[in-house]
Amino acid sequence: MENKQNQILSEGINFYNKKAFKKALNFFLSLPADSGADPMETAYYLGLCYAKLQKYEDALLYLETVVTSGGQIERVLQCRFLLAVIYAVSGRRRLADFELNKLLETGYMTPSVYAAIAFVAWEQKDTEKCLSYYEKSLKADPENVTSLNGMGYVLACSDKDLTKALSLCKKAVESSPNSAACLDSLGWVYYKLGLYGDAIKYLEMAENLDKENAEIAEHIRLAVQKGGK
Repeated sequence: MENKQNQILSEGINFYNKKAFKKALNFFLSLPADSGADPMETAYYLGLCYAKLQKYEDALLYLETVVTSGGQIERVLQCRFLLAVIYAVSGRRRLADFELNKLLETGYMTPSVYAAIAFVAWEQKDTEKCLSYYEKSLKADPENVTSLNGMGYVLACSDKDLTKALSLCKKAVESSPNSAACLDSLGWVYYKLGLYGDAIKYLEMAENLDKENAEIAEHIRLAVQKGGK
């Protein structure tokens, strides 16, 4: 039965694995009610697809379904983590805290979970907790790009250790050269160091990748103002 169910979903899963998220989403949405597909497996992939496409409200519906199903523990933990991230980026910090604490209670203490806790702490203006959890994340995985970038940016914003911030953000950009977030953070570190030419260079690279980002635009405005460009 399980093999048959896997075959029913295989085309959509293949689309998802190839990062063709819209095609995958359309496939899963088009499955007829009597297809024989496992509803929890379908909900899982629908949640992932919507999350990848940044349609967060739709993603929440399916991810919550998986979490409350009490099914495969790894799937439940993964979906709970995604819920926490979505709640964090959409400003629902109490809900993000709830999901992250549930993960910690289970012992699911991955570098990504630590990074998510750090992000929520930063949003709550708790800089010390934020840096502490980024450190935990990097101790577990020194190459974690999210934590390299996040910690570097927070250090720069806090004017705590700009040399370390520069090192962390450079490493993040080396790993993810096409990440607008990483390029913006590196540019912001250079701004804080007073190296406005370098700041503008990286901030403009970030803007080219994310033209609608108001924070990047503000960083460029400040760097240009200071640099007299």
